Amino acid sequence: MDIRTLASADELRQVYELELEIWGRESAEDRVSVLMLLVSTRIGGLVAGAFDGGRLAGFVYGLPGIRDGRPYLWSHMMGVRPEYRNSGLGHRLKVEQRRLAMAAGLDLIAWTYDPLQAMNAHLNFVKLGVVAREYHPDAYPGSASPLHAGTATDRLVVDWRLSSDRVTDRLARVERHEPPRRDAAAAVPINRVRAAGEWIAPAGLDLSIDAPRLALTIPMGFTEMQQRDLPLAREWRSVTREAFTTSLARGYEVTDFVLHREQCRGDYVLARA
Repeated sequence: MDIRTLASADELRQVYELELEIWGRESAEDRVSVLMLLVSTRIGGLVAGAFDGGRLAGFVYGLPGIRDGRPYLWSHMMGVRPEYRNSGLGHRLKVEQRRLAMAAGLDLIAWTYDPLQAMNAHLNFVKLGVVAREYHPDAYPGSASPLHAGTATDRLVVDWRLSSDRVTDRLARVERHEPPRRDAAAAVPINRVRAAGEWIAPAGLDLSIDAPRLALTIPMGFTEMQQRDLPLAREWRSVTREAFTTSLARGYEVTDFVLHREQCRGDYVLARA
């Protein structure tokens, strides 16, 4: 696999075509055009692609931003072809993005993701070492992508502090195939779940709990749930929106995620900031 920066119009057309394949051609108006990708690379943005032979297998795209008067990289998109998922390619693309950003003098990359996507949470918190302090209800209203399938596009905003001890430790542990240091010790559950066929369903939420660490359970397989049990998917969106917005407003931040594959669920850890 050859991972490299992309800057030519021909290469960026391949990125745009992969956008359409992943998020659906119905959502073409939501996609980043070749022209905007090209402009971004000229003003401090970064596009990196992974090629298997001559075929684009995945990409990551970020554009420059300013936060509190300091420059950082906003990572707007990462896409990987289905046949390359669960191969570690997403992690490799993010590591390359980090290398390029640090070479440009940046120390922060931020992005959004759907907090009900358990595998993305596992990548972000466990393998990369991000922290989240912001939650945006319906961050991309009116999205035409079939992947969003009738639920609001709520998103967590994650911060990746590139040279922090937390990030360097988690990346090193992935390289050594070691388990990460966990923030989950003594996390108190704030929601209950029950069996609901092939998934789990919400069975209660207690936001009055006051503890140094909280645990919030979510299901695995949310994309399939949206397609086959939309009412349940909407229920999960409503419950987790309330849990995140209330907890973050109370001074907690999201610091970790524990995946329980055999139980088809995962637990977020929220710690007092």
